[in-house]
Amino acid sequence: MKTKLIMLLWLVVFSCTAFAADNTPSQTMLVEKQHFTTKDFTTVSGVTLPKVDIGWESYGKLNANKDNVILITHYFSGTSHAAGKYKADDALPGYWDAIIGPGKAIDTNKYFVISSDTLVNANWHDSNVITTGPASINPKTGKPYGLDFPVVTITDFVNVQKRLLDSLGINKLHAVMGASMGSFQALEWATRYPDKVERLIHVIGAATMDAWTVAALEKWALPIRLDKNWQQGNYYGKERPLEGLAATMLNITQDAMHPIIYNASFPDFNVLDDGALKDIRTLPKLNQVLAQRAMARAQTQDANHVLYLVRASQLFTAGMQSDLTSALKNVSAKTLLLPASNDLLLRPENMRAVYETMKAQGKDVTLSEIEGGWGHLDGLFSIAPKAQLISEFLEE
Repeated sequence: MKTKLIMLLWLVVFSCTAFAADNTPSQTMLVEKQHFTTKDFTTVSGVTLPKVDIGWESYGKLNANKDNVILITHYFSGTSHAAGKYKADDALPGYWDAIIGPGKAIDTNKYFVISSDTLVNANWHDSNVITTGPASINPKTGKPYGLDFPVVTITDFVNVQKRLLDSLGINKLHAVMGASMGSFQALEWATRYPDKVERLIHVIGAATMDAWTVAALEKWALPIRLDKNWQQGNYYGKERPLEGLAATMLNITQDAMHPIIYNASFPDFNVLDDGALKDIRTLPKLNQVLAQRAMARAQTQDANHVLYLVRASQLFTAGMQSDLTSALKNVSAKTLLLPASNDLLLRPENMRAVYETMKAQGKDVTLSEIEGGWGHLDGLFSIAPKAQLISEFLEE
């Protein structure tokens, strides 16, 4: 049974949604993807995009005062699909369905929960994703932007979200919550718009990039750049750089998983692989399986979009301020930090340091580490044990 569950979650890793790991039976929410358009959006890099489109979805009802809003900001390879299903027969619900829904930690009987696709969302070829990025048509040329699309930042993601909320008449957030790259956005909300954020839940994240992480993220970009079909980003209408993109998916997955679960996922692994032993051109069976899964995942993604997400993550520092201590002074939101103890990608010691800094500044901040064997992915697969803590945090 354990092996079957692990294999299901492996499929989840490559499909970019998450299994409701608490196994609690509940009525499935059906959700609808919606479309938001805004015009004349100027990026942090100083370029004005004449039109920006993003998709969004919501769960629960907005109250009359519009003060029951919780914004969910998604992770690097994720989408706005945080909970529920688009169709009753969908194989899996949104990635945080374990904690979002009627009677759950983020109770949609109380809260209006909203989530949007980011700019340059990786999943360009997913029919449920709406995003503007390098694969979009440049109105000046009538062709895809490619690398002429401006560099965008986590701040830009947040500013588009703010325009979406403004269009709905929402001026205050009861809470903002995000995991991984979503935590970057959540913290950016709390530092850039402190008067609009009452609570911050920061999951498996960081407050600024260090040299090690910036270099590690470039490892995700490199296979795409080396793919002969990438052609400096000018591959639209031609053969896509799928081999490089699949290699990137392999790197992302391994970096996000702890060896405990990674190794447990292959109970029949044999280091003395007969095919690999006899022919250098034959990959070990393990690598063949992983390559097939990664290639399947690459089909829904756009390589240039992934590069832009890498750059946005590499440039992240809270409030776009070089001094993190000063940036954290801007946070007025009650804060819950949820790093994962076994996270090897965004390491928990960094958030422990942020906790100490915020405590020294007199902030209302709590740190509670997520335990589990998934590593970085514990922020998705092992979130259920934090449900009571999250629920109480939102009520206080």
